[in-house]
Amino acid sequence: MHSYNDLLKIINSELNKLNFDKEPQNLYQPINYVIKNGGKRIRPVLTLMSCELFGGDYKNAVSSALAIEIFHNFTLLHDDMMDNADVRRGNPTVHIKWNDNIALLSGDAMSIIAYKLISESPVNLTDILNTFSNTALNICEGQQYDMDFEDNPDVSEEEYIKMITLKTAVLLACSLRIGALSANAKQEDCENIYEFGKNLGTAFQLQDDFLDVYGDTNKFGKNIGGDIILNKKTFLLIKALKEAKGQDYQNLIHWINAKDFNNQEKINAVITIFNNLNIKEYTLQNMEKYYNKAYEIFDKIPIENERKKVVIDFAESLRRRDC
Repeated sequence: MHSYNDLLKIINSELNKLNFDKEPQNLYQPINYVIKNGGKRIRPVLTLMSCELFGGDYKNAVSSALAIEIFHNFTLLHDDMMDNADVRRGNPTVHIKWNDNIALLSGDAMSIIAYKLISESPVNLTDILNTFSNTALNICEGQQYDMDFEDNPDVSEEEYIKMITLKTAVLLACSLRIGALSANAKQEDCENIYEFGKNLGTAFQLQDDFLDVYGDTNKFGKNIGGDIILNKKTFLLIKALKEAKGQDYQNLIHWINAKDFNNQEKINAVITIFNNLNIKEYTLQNMEKYYNKAYEIFDKIPIENERKKVVIDFAESLRRRDC
């Protein structure tokens, strides 16, 4: 099996081969901008990795891997519009660099390009298309839940986990399942690798929530506390709203409702409340719970440990990340 870095080089090479230097420029330049803007390429690498795990030729999964990466970036482009975000990966977002209409249409084109690429899958095309389409719909459902939560003062932990599973985790799961399908893996193995990815993705998002509050700014690549400033319904805030009593609760509500404030003062105050309520430890425990559940499911796949090592090493790199 290839290493993660080897597969990453393959993905980047294949992405560079895609030609977006076309007319009209205002449609294709933003697509090129988004794709060239970097990213960890986690999902397409997992697609190729899963294909090789089950004994397949990674080349059978390349078109699907590219489709998944382009679709992922399409969702980020539209998310940035809905969130009115100014920056993505250190650069202006498409709707800021161009405008909303261009961002909307370029995003639509990206989703079509993704479907065109997925339709070129040479193995198990029907199952791969069904997996991809179901996942695309799940992501829309997750995004709608996320938007609904903005106006809901009483979001439960269970509702939040459902939302991040749909919005984030299922695409990791989809990547792994499509890789397995590209290798003609057994149905049971396809389902197990999907569930492994779903739990891995849930842990990954909880970790993002955690790092936004407790990450190292120098390693995280952005200032911490962005979710706090925006009152974003993260796992940490939802738990704090449930557990806070007395002065902690009053202070938390004060900062949530504040319209005019110093960003750093708000961040420090809310983190103090989180610390008083042991939110840090609780979030880490839940993150570990989903990582451990992912490993338990992965253990069920009847493949020798030596072949599994590449996947486990990659999962552990996610588990240990601090950015």
